[in-house]
Amino acid sequence: MTNKSLDALSCDRVSLSQKIEIRQAQLKEAGLLRQREKLSVTRGGSDKPAMLFSVEGVDYLNFSSNDYLGLSQSSELVEALNLSANDYGVGSGSSPLVTGYSQAHQQLEQRLCQITGHEAGLLFCSGFSANTALMKTLFDASDNVVADKLIHASIIDGLGDSKARLKRFLHNDLQSAERLLLKYQPQALVTESIFSMDGDRAPLQALSELCHQHEAWLIVDDAHGFGIDAALANKACAVNASLVDIQVVTFGKALGCQGAAILGSQALIDFLVANAREYIYSTALSPTSASLALAAVNLTQTSIQPAMTLADNIAYFRQSCATAQLNLSGSVTPIQPLIIGDADRTLKVAADLKNSGVWVGAIRPPTVPKGSARLRITITALHTRSDIDKLVSALVLALE
Repeated sequence: MTNKSLDALSCDRVSLSQKIEIRQAQLKEAGLLRQREKLSVTRGGSDKPAMLFSVEGVDYLNFSSNDYLGLSQSSELVEALNLSANDYGVGSGSSPLVTGYSQAHQQLEQRLCQITGHEAGLLFCSGFSANTALMKTLFDASDNVVADKLIHASIIDGLGDSKARLKRFLHNDLQSAERLLLKYQPQALVTESIFSMDGDRAPLQALSELCHQHEAWLIVDDAHGFGIDAALANKACAVNASLVDIQVVTFGKALGCQGAAILGSQALIDFLVANAREYIYSTALSPTSASLALAAVNLTQTSIQPAMTLADNIAYFRQSCATAQLNLSGSVTPIQPLIIGDADRTLKVAADLKNSGVWVGAIRPPTVPKGSARLRITITALHTRSDIDKLVSALVLALE
């Protein structure tokens, strides 16, 4: 059975068990089978958090986390979580349109708007659900949308559900974007602020100007950019209402907690409240999670030290790699991809790194284009220079 393909059985009735067996075997043979690993996190104590975890009793340095500022282990946020749980309990109890919308949700939405300049916000339990809900609710089969070639899977899925006509321009290519804007006259252009696999940044100022010229909304997935503006000082523009019409922010990256928000005009948010099925029919983000995210947002606004440490660590890592003659991309963000190309070799290098006590994500197609398998190295504010030295030494050995 495992040697057959689903196409070969297309004329026969295929049971669900057969489908599962065949597809899993195909993925395994291609080196693309995804499996979970159970981790035990080592916090190192509230006074000394560390980027460590263990798997089956073996300790690893974690260079695959999106916790860029290290806030998931912040003693201030641990205290904030305890206080908010005492105030609100641990769950919202129902949909936001029933009894699930609380003062904690409203305060977070208002604070996000205060920081970004948007009129209103709407909270979701994850960035994926926020993106899919936005795309499938805002657009329909009568709409044209243009988007960067490397937009996130959640955006692609949402646009697919919407039935809108999607045209994708070459990655970060302004001329390609303008050609599509001229040809299709779309209602909106969609991009990311920092791209999740390449770590590069969209030319938002130029895209904003193009969208104004062509009367198209600019929608930006700011998942990997929100909260780290200070670490990218003089290198990137913060995403806000002066640049974009809709901004999607997530709380599970730099803020170190959970949830997401869509930010935009009051009319947009009212429309989503009335029509977004993911919002209407889902239990609301817990008030405790909303209160915790608010504390994380406030921390990024009042304490610049985590961002400055992150910036120093990124610079130190890039300089160390240059000294070791390791070829990185041009990314100046926490996401530092090292392109290997071949999926099997990428897995082998990642396995060798694990043998050295270093955990780095091995990213393969279809997450990235074929032939661009890579190590997705992420640098955080909790890494020490000793941690980075160990990573670079292990990379040199694994790539020999």
